[in-house]
Amino acid sequence: MKTSELQKARAAYQPKLPKALQGSVVAVEGAPTQSVGNQDEIKTMFPNTYGMPVITFEPGEAKSLDALNVGIILSGGQAPGGHNVISGLYDGVKSLNANSKLYGFLMGPGGLVDHKYVEFNDEFIDEYRNTGGFDIIGSGRTKLEKESQFESGIEILRKLNIKALVIIGGDDSNTNACVLAEYYAAKNYGVQVIGCPKTIDGDLKNEQIETSFGFDTACKTYAELIGNIQRDCNSARKYWHFIKLMGRSASHIALECALETQPNVCLISEEIEQKSMSLDDVVTYIAKIVADRAAVGNDFGTVLIPEGLIEFIPAIKKLIAELNEVLTDPATGESREFASKDEQVAYVKSHILPENLAILESLPKDVERQLCLDRDPHGNVQVSLIETEKLLSAMVAAKLDTWKEEGKYNGKFAAQHHFFGYEGRCAAPSNYDADYCYSLGFNASRLIANDKTGYMSVIKNTTAPAEEWIAGGVPITMMMNMERRNGAMKPVIRKALVELEGAPYKFFASKREEWAKNTCYIYPGPIQYWGPTEVCDQTTKTLALEQSK
Repeated sequence: MKTSELQKARAAYQPKLPKALQGSVVAVEGAPTQSVGNQDEIKTMFPNTYGMPVITFEPGEAKSLDALNVGIILSGGQAPGGHNVISGLYDGVKSLNANSKLYGFLMGPGGLVDHKYVEFNDEFIDEYRNTGGFDIIGSGRTKLEKESQFESGIEILRKLNIKALVIIGGDDSNTNACVLAEYYAAKNYGVQVIGCPKTIDGDLKNEQIETSFGFDTACKTYAELIGNIQRDCNSARKYWHFIKLMGRSASHIALECALETQPNVCLISEEIEQKSMSLDDVVTYIAKIVADRAAVGNDFGTVLIPEGLIEFIPAIKKLIAELNEVLTDPATGESREFASKDEQVAYVKSHILPENLAILESLPKDVERQLCLDRDPHGNVQVSLIETEKLLSAMVAAKLDTWKEEGKYNGKFAAQHHFFGYEGRCAAPSNYDADYCYSLGFNASRLIANDKTGYMSVIKNTTAPAEEWIAGGVPITMMMNMERRNGAMKPVIRKALVELEGAPYKFFASKREEWAKNTCYIYPGPIQYWGPTEVCDQTTKTLALEQSK
């Protein structure tokens, strides 16, 4: 494999580890835990992995351990730092016993089911240290939820004498990890399952998980691009840039990028839902800022839009909920099948409530059609395919035209559109993500060595220097509740939304009027790997604000 000069230099970077993981460790157990919701139901469904204590690792006496074989899976969308989780796990199991082995299952959970794998060695691992992407073994979105899949998996795990399986993924992937851990525990198969928190969206976090890996790097990458656009915007002074940012279920990325770049407008989906704003309310809010800036001669600006915005507008959210029910076959729990897309749209329109039909038909035809068509593997509207940025700019333009006729607006409005998603998923990890991910993987090896299953690897106190980070594990069941998916109630890890009472949002809210009126742009520039520590080792603004005392 050919490598760039950056890769060659970056390969030499040695990720930092918490002091507690730099030698032998002892597991300190906390109090028994319970799920965040639906305690009785979750306890009944997970009798073998419910109620376990939170684990914290502290320095301990060295112990001689037998060689152990471990498997690893990358699940779901890519996030910067995944390769360092694998390299951290590899170094961790080798540090326990040099004869230990690490196997990677190819193209996600499907590799476990289909028995497709590779064995890692030093040379193989060294090519991927501190690099972005998931290409070392690939990823996939196969859901592990059927007994036949679990049994197929145990066949290859037994063949390779694998003691533990580490699943790197987001909330749905770690829910599947928990289900698998429970199944293998109930069957006494002797295989541990450990999860690792991954998603650039930032919605896999709670009191125990400060952040999901990849969020730091992705936000820095997007912020660099937004800063570049804002510099151009402030130079040309003739365009409004509507920028949609990845993050279907929550607005964490949009909020973090706003904190880093100070745009004129940043929409927060959770706030829009709380205030029961309509689509017209959102459009009016943006148009008012455009008009106010035009009044002082500034016919330019930037608007940040969360990818999943449309699902948070209450009326449209209600519509989508009914559409999901209508498109699900109650007999199978799977999506209904149709001969054509036109047949599917016609079926939907004939089976939804009149008030929801009216909302559906009020939307542009392309948006209407997208809402009616097939869902993603998790049963969600494929919002990334809905060009919300173009929808909003077109509606803003129409409202400004009306205001101009009424004498309320006298500026010039021209829009440019951007969607930042894939640009951040496989970026070379920042120092933070390189260190954090390596620690997560190394820490997973200690959870395995301490015979834990149904746990997620966690690293805390990450706004402090890496040596002071706290390592341990949290039961996955602790994060779960019951939610309606594909027409049925299912156990899932609760997604973390932007907290409107949280410090990051409150700081943003205190500044947005100033940012809207004035041109307060910040240009973060590229991710810095070398240089002053205040540049290259800083955490996200979100985490700094959340952890500030």
